[in-house]
Amino acid sequence: MDNEKIKTMLLDIQESSIDFTVVQTGKESKRVNGFYKPDTHEIFLHNVNFKSENQLIYTAIHEYTHHLVTIEKQELNPAAAMGGCKVHTQEFWAKFGNLLSIAEEKGYYRIGWQDSPELKELTEDIKKNYLEKNGELMQEFGKKLAKAWELCKEADIRYEDYIDRVLCLPRNAEKDIRKVGAVSVNPAIGFENMKVVASVKKPDQRAEVEQEFLEGNKSPSSVRELMKQKSQSAKQDDKKTKLEKEKTRLERTISQLTQRLEIVEESLASL
Repeated sequence: MDNEKIKTMLLDIQESSIDFTVVQTGKESKRVNGFYKPDTHEIFLHNVNFKSENQLIYTAIHEYTHHLVTIEKQELNPAAAMGGCKVHTQEFWAKFGNLLSIAEEKGYYRIGWQDSPELKELTEDIKKNYLEKNGELMQEFGKKLAKAWELCKEADIRYEDYIDRVLCLPRNAEKDIRKVGAVSVNPAIGFENMKVVASVKKPDQRAEVEQEFLEGNKSPSSVRELMKQKSQSAKQDDKKTKLEKEKTRLERTISQLTQRLEIVEESLASL
């Protein structure tokens, strides 16, 4: 696959408002498989690193994600520093995951883990006997901690001290574990994702996030970014609703004051 074909493929996955170039260096690198230069909008791929075209495409999409994130940040803030666009943030990983999914749908890329019978069997073993069982264990752990909290309270013992010096648990970890034990979450998604679901306050929204994890094909970063966007959208809608209510209230007040002004003017005219 030459440079132009890679560029055409990337543009088919998602259009870019700013032109860019793709360069296969013909070199091998032990440090990185590729890199992106935001000041010149160039994607460099160390193509000697790759054993297959599929691996090259994965890295090309990765670097293209940097390009697209750079454009988005510059459109929002033209004075934004270029260097910040190279950071692997949650926003970056979410976008990268979405682009990979589009690439799979269009037939450009496939992860292919199911093609290996041994890897497929191992994956099923990990999901069932480790991710899910660990999730179940942590749920029970959370319930035990909740019970310990009650017993500490009854015995007039500081629970924080018990956590710090008896169980030797980091406090943030304790909060996450107890939260997971306090709500109904499917352990099949694994403990780390259970923490994300348990952090959602409303049951219907919690169920929605859990379903995103159960369906698979979305990275944890993609799900978190989706939650963030929905939260921002809800806040925006809430702000709009508040402003509309304030507008109605002000219009009603103005109308009442106008009527009162007319009455006062008529009274003054009759004197």
